[in-house]
Amino acid sequence: MKPFSQRLTDFSELVMFQHSVFSLPFIFIAMIVAADGWFGWLLLVQGAIAAVSARNFAMGVNRYLDRDIDALNPRTSSRPSVDGRISEASMISFIVVNAAVFIAVAWFINDLALKLSIPILIVLASYTLFKRFSALAHLILGVSLGLAPIAGVVAVANDVTLWSVYLSVGVMFWVAGFDLLYSLQDMEFDKAHGLHSIPSKFGAKNTMMIAKLFHLLTILFWYLFVTDAQIGAWGYTAVIAGALMLSYEHYLVAKDFTKIDRAFFTVNGYLGFVFLFLIIFSVL
Repeated sequence: MKPFSQRLTDFSELVMFQHSVFSLPFIFIAMIVAADGWFGWLLLVQGAIAAVSARNFAMGVNRYLDRDIDALNPRTSSRPSVDGRISEASMISFIVVNAAVFIAVAWFINDLALKLSIPILIVLASYTLFKRFSALAHLILGVSLGLAPIAGVVAVANDVTLWSVYLSVGVMFWVAGFDLLYSLQDMEFDKAHGLHSIPSKFGAKNTMMIAKLFHLLTILFWYLFVTDAQIGAWGYTAVIAGALMLSYEHYLVAKDFTKIDRAFFTVNGYLGFVFLFLIIFSVL
């Protein structure tokens, strides 16, 4: 039997735990703005647990259902879900446990959070299925992470505000845009195996143009968020910083496709936290 530390490492690799940085900042942005300041330690812990368990659930479903595809792709054939390090039964248990944790936390937060918990899990699970029949899967992934700000404002205000919708739509286009760039790595594989993606359907050049359009829409909706929430100068600074970082991301990918990982992980990872810190300066 494997040591607990090794199993923990395997599951962390399974869900790529470090990528939680993409959604967490925007949950906390929504919570800070909704509370007009500090929202309390309890909600901080509950929000973090909800975000991590929801993402673990989504990634668990993705890895479980994609075992057949991942086994054929050289880039993904060494994932724990494929190479035998994590059994099918363990993955199913992992999915069920994280879904239960997410619903339980929602129940503790408020009634609206509980009512939305099951629909949110359904959306999170749908991404893997979509890419088998529709190139819109990139937007479904964007919607999945775009739900984070909605969840944040629901946790604090027990309501959904217009500014939170603007923030969420911005996150949706942000994620869909960088997922398009990331998917360029699998363009030929998707073509060969009949998988639906925008790169396999429209080619690299058109995909990069669509990604740029998505990121322009990202900046537009984040501008609307800052304006509607009346955040002020630091908020607009956050939007400008986001625009500059996304421009740099596109520069990296256009210059050299081998830098997609750097653009995907590093730039987008920093973007969320820069945005968060600037909103904190504005509100607090």
